[in-house]
Amino acid sequence: MFLIALLPFQVQKIEINGKLLFVEIADDDNKRALGLMYRKYLPDSMGMLFIFDSAGIYPFWMKNTYIPLSIAFIDENFTIIDILDLEPLDERPIFPLKKFKYALEVNRNWFKKNNIKVGDKVKIGH
Repeated sequence: MFLIALLPFQVQKIEINGKLLFVEIADDDNKRALGLMYRKYLPDSMGMLFIFDSAGIYPFWMKNTYIPLSIAFIDENFTIIDILDLEPLDERPIFPLKKFKYALEVNRNWFKKNNIKVGDKVKIGH
């Protein structure tokens, strides 16, 4: 658990359909590998934005992750291309069939509660 203290995440504000979310930024290999591991709670107004150097198909899994999450995969144009649910502690890889540059993890059903769907645009840093 000491890794969390060694890898401070920058927090940034994003907006989707007028809904604000504060996200921790995972923009390097170490931060992306750690993700939301070992946490027991995630405030509903928070999430984690994974940023990759280039668009691709990158697997996600829930090793050591205890919170039920939903993930939105976002392309280079900041358009949501897929939304999937993740099961706590499930180590099977999941990924969309299209390339993406960003992935946004939030509490399970946050997208549904906020009426956010595939095709919606994400505003980062506004």
